[in-house]
Amino acid sequence: MAGPMMATGEEITRQATCIEIDGRGVLIEGAPGSGKTSLALELIDRGARLVGDDGVLLRAEGSRLIASPHPRTRGLIEVRNLGILKFPCTEGVALALALTLDAKAPRFVEEAGALEIAGIALPHLRIWPEGGPLAIKAELALRHFGLHF
Repeated sequence: MAGPMMATGEEITRQATCIEIDGRGVLIEGAPGSGKTSLALELIDRGARLVGDDGVLLRAEGSRLIASPHPRTRGLIEVRNLGILKFPCTEGVALALALTLDAKAPRFVEEAGALEIAGIALPHLRIWPEGGPLAIKAELALRHFGLHF
């Protein structure tokens, strides 16, 4: 999916959840109710940091996409059955990988696809949301397919 080109510094809003693992951002997309926030919570429990839930700001800086929390949801995460809770968040994280939670994800991949956002291609993988342990799969995906800075 290609997005519009943007000038360096210009921000766009992306309906997604984003976490940071060891300085690298992972954008998590999927249909409503697919488990984006649940995956983010599992990753946070394993040491990741929240960037944003259910909406993040993206801006191009050279060949990188930088993610920050959306001002309206900064530091908030919607936890099903518990409500909207405050969480520490980080900003200005370079995206290294995009994951899409998709019930039709392929069983095997040999290489990551690409998701183009604002003219910048990110390694992209589709992951079956019912195929746990998702947090470990996300970490492995970042290690094996994510960009290294």
